[in-house]
Amino acid sequence: MSVVGMESTGVYWKPVYYLLEDVLECQLLNPQHLKKVPGRKSDVSDAVWIAQLVEHGLVRPSFVPPPPIRALRDLTRYRTTLVQERTRETQRLHAVLEDAGIKLGVVATDILGVSGRAMITALIAGERDPDVLADLALGRMRSKNAALIEALTGRFSQHHALLCQLMLDRIDTINASIDALSIEIETQTAPFRRQLTLLDTIPGVNRRVAEVIIAETGGDMTRFPTPADLSSWAGMCPGNNESAGKHFSGRTRPGNPWLRGALGQAAMSAARTKHTYLAERYSRLARRRGKKRALVAVGRTILESSWHMLTNDAPYADLGPDHFTNRVKDRRRQAERLAHQLHQLGYPVALPEVA
Repeated sequence: MSVVGMESTGVYWKPVYYLLEDVLECQLLNPQHLKKVPGRKSDVSDAVWIAQLVEHGLVRPSFVPPPPIRALRDLTRYRTTLVQERTRETQRLHAVLEDAGIKLGVVATDILGVSGRAMITALIAGERDPDVLADLALGRMRSKNAALIEALTGRFSQHHALLCQLMLDRIDTINASIDALSIEIETQTAPFRRQLTLLDTIPGVNRRVAEVIIAETGGDMTRFPTPADLSSWAGMCPGNNESAGKHFSGRTRPGNPWLRGALGQAAMSAARTKHTYLAERYSRLARRRGKKRALVAVGRTILESSWHMLTNDAPYADLGPDHFTNRVKDRRRQAERLAHQLHQLGYPVALPEVA
């Protein structure tokens, strides 16, 4: 049987791969794997070299999902791009308001909330009286009337109004596109309703993160022999860089940036939950290793939990915040060690005798 091997360079491999995958066995190859295999490699002999590597089985093909999952990936990735663009446009709006001396972001958590949007719209329409603008606040914002009056006192001019209106229009257009994509994604993920329900039980994982996990992994965990294989593929584990017995930088590999981004968002949300294993894991690691490494570790835990849940068709089972304490086998020895640390700090502690 004929086998076609091609290097995954940017998006240029996709048309050729999609054209040949129905009639030939196609293998998508990681450029890093090709470079690590010793041999002569140049632009001229590149195709011949790849063919030889594939013929002798010296490289491992990358995971390419089936067409339905590829379509779902395009939708979720474009939605992520639009969300990022909306964030950038909101930051530009912040900058314009700051330039005009309007400190609305200092008082309002979300300047595009109902109250903030009403105030910005009034500014664009020509209203400049801070008392009138502050009176547009709704709900809990009304209790910040004095701070709002001070924040809305600035030098908002006509060119600021033009820029703000254009930015609000662009944000509204992006929101409409995101809503349309979400509707189509919900239709495409209908066959994965059970998997989405299971993933939604993980602390920090919402519907959108679950959809990204399904889109990027294909929802079929049999492609990954172990949870560690899945974490390595996603780039959520430390890198392996050792030479002559020396360990160099162990930073994570690029992996799958779309999946990594979604897991990072889920990890930040999980870290803010109360009385959960993930929040406790983040807290313990952040003290020793820093917040960024702790987020990567929590993201990996979420991903490996997803592997177990989708493999065994089981909901998430939280180990609880006291898991790290309860897993200690010799409690007496642990207590003596902690008492010794307190004694060194100048707090003598006497442990009661246990019958």
